[in-house]
Amino acid sequence: MTEQEIQIILEKQRKYFATGQTIPVSYRLEMLKKLKESIIKHESDLNEALQKDLGKSRMESYMCEVGLTLSELTWMQKHLKGLAKEKRVPTPLAQFAARSFQSPAPYGTVLIMSPWNYPVPLTLDPLIDAIAAGNTVVVKPSAYAPATSTVMKQILEDCFPQKYVALITGGRAENQALLHQRFDKIFFTGGKTVGKEVLRHAAEYLTPVTLELGGKSPCIVDHTAKIPLTAKRIVFGKYLNCGQTCVAPDYILCDRRICQDLIEAIKKEIRIQFGKNPLKNPDYGKIINEKHFQRLLGLIQKDKLVCGGQSDSSALRIAPSVMRDVTWEDAVMEDEIFGPILPVLTYDSLDEAIRTVESHPHPLALYFFSEDKAAQKKILDLCHFGGGCINDTIIHLATSAMPFGGVGESGMGGYHGKSGFDTFTHTRSIVDKKTWMDLSIRYQKYTRLKEKMLRLFLR
Repeated sequence: MTEQEIQIILEKQRKYFATGQTIPVSYRLEMLKKLKESIIKHESDLNEALQKDLGKSRMESYMCEVGLTLSELTWMQKHLKGLAKEKRVPTPLAQFAARSFQSPAPYGTVLIMSPWNYPVPLTLDPLIDAIAAGNTVVVKPSAYAPATSTVMKQILEDCFPQKYVALITGGRAENQALLHQRFDKIFFTGGKTVGKEVLRHAAEYLTPVTLELGGKSPCIVDHTAKIPLTAKRIVFGKYLNCGQTCVAPDYILCDRRICQDLIEAIKKEIRIQFGKNPLKNPDYGKIINEKHFQRLLGLIQKDKLVCGGQSDSSALRIAPSVMRDVTWEDAVMEDEIFGPILPVLTYDSLDEAIRTVESHPHPLALYFFSEDKAAQKKILDLCHFGGGCINDTIIHLATSAMPFGGVGESGMGGYHGKSGFDTFTHTRSIVDKKTWMDLSIRYQKYTRLKEKMLRLFLR
């Protein structure tokens, strides 16, 4: 799509928003209902597309893609009326007589740019929130998951005219054309490098931005952890979607005393969950493309490999792999891995582990396995990260009751549920001042009596 065509769509959306059609809550609920019906109608198409793009099984597609999206949509349908209401707040005595309230208002025309690894929820969840907030929306999914993008385009075209919601396919040219436009809000999920570019373009118009990025999310395991259960939950979180998850445990930081036991438990759990030959497991996914496949193979050090390492270039599959005795100088620790390679590092004290985590950019997620309540509190008090779990991995994002987002280099802002509604909403502070009386204290001429009254009101 050309930049001129994008401009035409934007102009149509601005005109449509200006009519006020998107403002009534009844209209927003009607649109959410249409979207839900269309998603359900196209569920089998989404399953096929996700299998083609990422090798996802039907079970994984529903658990991590379609089901999560429908859950967010249902939550928003249930709570939207309450979220959209004006909220009365106390009025200071000095402003008597008046009514003060907070009034939520949509930003206007917003841009949502989504990645390829979980293309359905990372595209449609923020769209749900933006519609619920009353905006018109331009959606730009990643070109790396073309089959899924095609189905999502059909889903949205079944529901909405382009003047309300438009999905634009394409690659870098379309991304650049979009970023050159003026939006009222930009929501971006992806890598740190592109995130910085989005922020630079947004700064030209002072456009508010939400960035959902990533980083090297640590998984700390102390000596009190229940090793078999810990291994089971780490293996699930790390190798889900072939490791291509922004909140996957990027590396293990393990108490040296239990390191070998944990590695053996992880190796055992990989066999249990994926079989003796994971490359032949029909429910195990694939790497998104050849470029990332080759990048990941380059991170595997055979001399440090204790499990996995096998690959199938024809299917773009890499077996769940574990490396031990890894250091921060190794290539696998330079950037977010985003694949099925799990480095294991060790520490001698919890303070050392905390210093290690805090000496690197704040991650999107942190996981801590421990039965020690004091240690759990210490990690939460002293480590900075977007969100995480105690004694589990990745499940913290699978709820509309809590915001999901990063901090520092892992992002800014959040969404899901109320946080998602707030992300696409500007909350206006309004004072409705009454006209049947008017305190003269604020007007000149100033007197000592007025000053005494002012001090009484404002103390």
